[in-house]
Amino acid sequence: MKKFVLLVSFLVFAAACTTEPPANNAPANANTTPAKPAATASEADAIAREKAVWDALKKKDMDAFGSMLAADYIEVGDDGVFNKAGIINDLKELTVNDATFSDWKMIPIDSDALVLTYKATIKGSFKGKDFPPGPYLAASAWVNRDGKWQAFFYQETMTKPAGAASPTPTPRQTPEAATTPGPKPPEPGADVTANEKAVWDTFKTKNYDAFAAMLAPEFTELAPDGAHDKAGTIAGVKMMDAAKFTLSDWKAVKIDDDASLVTYSVKDPAGELERHTTIWVNRNGKWMGLLHIGTPVPKASVHPEPK
Repeated sequence: MKKFVLLVSFLVFAAACTTEPPANNAPANANTTPAKPAATASEADAIAREKAVWDALKKKDMDAFGSMLAADYIEVGDDGVFNKAGIINDLKELTVNDATFSDWKMIPIDSDALVLTYKATIKGSFKGKDFPPGPYLAASAWVNRDGKWQAFFYQETMTKPAGAASPTPTPRQTPEAATTPGPKPPEPGADVTANEKAVWDTFKTKNYDAFAAMLAPEFTELAPDGAHDKAGTIAGVKMMDAAKFTLSDWKAVKIDDDASLVTYSVKDPAGELERHTTIWVNRNGKWMGLLHIGTPVPKASVHPEPK
């Protein structure tokens, strides 16, 4: 659970019905592939699996919890980046008294992988200390390995209370920067770390057309003020000056042949630190950003991720 408001919610990126997910209604764009693939799993099945993970945590059944995670599972929290063994060990001291969920959305990656986004309100404690109930915006990625769906990734960020003021002005509150053509960035590829760095270069040069071309039509960003689509993210990015942000702690993980994620740290000019993750997907030979989520790092973390 997070205790601080996300200070750079504009940042890119970074990913219950019963049949196929709804068709993409995004406007056609010459810089993007037109359609997203259908996942073989229904949204209802995906939601049921995600809820089963939370039920296992509520029951403190760590064997059941672990059995639902892929061997290369990764979880990004305010206090670190965890592998499967690390998160199982840390969450032994988590107590979930109640969990409610809403605003479910499934974003297919391909026939064997998908992303779920949703809002969660969690009441409980860690190491005997209560944590804020949220609500939190969460992103979870699932992958089908040898016929079994397993959780591959999880990250969340706490939503901002209505009317709450940020401790410092956020980029969304600054005047919009002018768009400049800028140099054409390299075409995104399977090296998702290089892709993400290229995205930041478009921010620094204010080359927003190039940035837009790197996003899938169904791109989603999770921020304290809500879930943003592609157009909303582009509008937010135009309000920031990325020249003095520093990036570090890069880690890329392959989901399958058509998707990978990259997670990294972002430090702003004031020294505030966040952990960001982007899921990149290969659509008809072109790599595009599908989902992004960022989590602020408190100066003194209290507990690990509740997942």
